[in-house]
Amino acid sequence: MGQQHLIVVGGGAAGFFCAVNAARLNPNLSVTIVEKNNKVLSKVKVSGGGRCNVTHACFEIGELVKYYPRGVNFLKKAFHWFNTNHTVQWFSDRGVQLKREDDGRMFPVTDSSQTIIDCLLREANKYKVEVLFQTDIKSITSKDGCFVLNTADSLVLTADYLCIACGGYPKASQFEWLTQIGHTIDAPVPSLFTFNMPGNNITQLMGVSVENATVKIVGTKLQQTGPVLITHWGLSGPAVLKLSAWAARELSSCDYKFSILINWLPSFNEHSLKDEMLFVRSRDASHKISGRNVFGLPTRLWQYFIELCEIKPEWRWADLPGRHQQKLIQALTAQQFIVSGKTIFKEEFVTSGGINLQEIDANTMQSRLVPHLYFAGEIMNVDGVTGGFNFQHAWTSGFIAAKSIAAINPLP
Repeated sequence: MGQQHLIVVGGGAAGFFCAVNAARLNPNLSVTIVEKNNKVLSKVKVSGGGRCNVTHACFEIGELVKYYPRGVNFLKKAFHWFNTNHTVQWFSDRGVQLKREDDGRMFPVTDSSQTIIDCLLREANKYKVEVLFQTDIKSITSKDGCFVLNTADSLVLTADYLCIACGGYPKASQFEWLTQIGHTIDAPVPSLFTFNMPGNNITQLMGVSVENATVKIVGTKLQQTGPVLITHWGLSGPAVLKLSAWAARELSSCDYKFSILINWLPSFNEHSLKDEMLFVRSRDASHKISGRNVFGLPTRLWQYFIELCEIKPEWRWADLPGRHQQKLIQALTAQQFIVSGKTIFKEEFVTSGGINLQEIDANTMQSRLVPHLYFAGEIMNVDGVTGGFNFQHAWTSGFIAAKSIAAINPLP
């Protein structure tokens, strides 16, 4: 059998991982990555503030899948073949050690994304993976068991195997070259974004963060607890980003105009905080409320609540009128905000949507519709919350596709 050719469309994490592993696992395969931009691994470069959040220290499949708003059943099968344990081992085998941070995110010990990029580039060079830059695929046809790819520059490429790993698209129309070969697209909507609250005076506290708060979307059961950051346009932080991922479709359908409730003290509810207030008023009766931040909130945020609830600076805890106490309890446990609009979070551009998962075999990443066509990464309707989960899916799907392609192309 002569040499077979694999083309991988997309030079990001998933595409690169597929290419280098396929080339390594089967020397009888010539592998080409086609990338429409003039550089590869650009998301890897900027991820985690330039440190590259490679994966998340979550080593049990049952736990790992909980961090993916879409694609859980698909991922349960996929992670059986390649999960966080395999990712850590794969990089370790190539001299790249990963470390765990307190929040579970995992980075290279060098704290540099270039370490990950250099590792993947070394693998590409070692196994003679070719990279074509500024090559934008406009159409694909499958003919006589061979793929024909036409580029924007009228270049024609042919391949025996094809892996699509070009990332997500924000618009359904951008998937047209894939619907032409028979695949169905779940309409893309943004995921991982921050909440805009134009004109709300809490934005004057930009830079203030609360370690633990619960954010709930009014009228739904959707809520998340975790760190919340106040920004000059509204709210951000892990709790907000995770909530945006789980609520991606609902928030898109209401054009990002909705209300949220925040409990700034999630260990209390309205009733238990009322009881706590009675205790505080007794214990700290002679202390000024404004100077006695009893709940450990950031000082600027506490002062904001004092002003919001019209509590006079000279009032002591013993003086607090019932009406003002109730207002403070309400503000601390169920403060309502109107959200109008979103902002994409830094480099974490992630879309919910993509190739319908029923059309892909989770055990091989092969299309159920077109033989020898594979998918890897965000082009599929799988997305994770922030914290290394989207990269883990990229490594997983890229590796499974590579292993499948290498196996069905036996050495002579």
